[in-house]
Amino acid sequence: MIRILLAEDQAMVRGALSALLGMEGDFEVVGASADGEAAWRDLQRLKPDVLVTDIEMPGLSGLELAQRIQRHALPVKVVIVTTFARPGFLRRALDAGVLGYLLKESPADHLAQAVRKVHGGARAIDADLALEAWSEADPLNDRERQVLRLAGEGVAAAAIAAQLNLSHGTVRNYLSEAIGKLGVANRIEAYRLARQKGWL
Repeated sequence: MIRILLAEDQAMVRGALSALLGMEGDFEVVGASADGEAAWRDLQRLKPDVLVTDIEMPGLSGLELAQRIQRHALPVKVVIVTTFARPGFLRRALDAGVLGYLLKESPADHLAQAVRKVHGGARAIDADLALEAWSEADPLNDRERQVLRLAGEGVAAAAIAAQLNLSHGTVRNYLSEAIGKLGVANRIEAYRLARQKGWL
């Protein structure tokens, strides 16, 4: 049996995925988490073979969850199922050791096939997205991305500095660097462009 943990913040989607995967004779859905932090705790407690996760979730995104799994060398394979057909997300997912990346609009049977492939150590990536992912590199570093995300969410520079243990000037420098790299006029435009490309 392939033991699966789901991480999805929308209750209806979580229930549908659980039912869909539960119909497969070789799958056992051992848990379903409503956010990233809960999924992290459930991963350690339930020790599943495969994590099927969304990207956008409260607390900890699916990408951050995958990065944390990679850092802690947990023996769980990750499949991301998302509405975001953004090449930047796929590149970051692959960098975090994610083996499966599917769009929610994919046919239902693709998910079961992807879980089996990933469990066996193979990749299961949406083909069109995979081609597009290598067409444009993400210019931001991790710190610029972190600062820009908070700024775009309306957090003031002083609060960002306090939250990330940086000086106010360093926060301004990271924002200036991000704006310059993206070739836009201000932080709002930088945030919008980076979101659109999947770099945040």
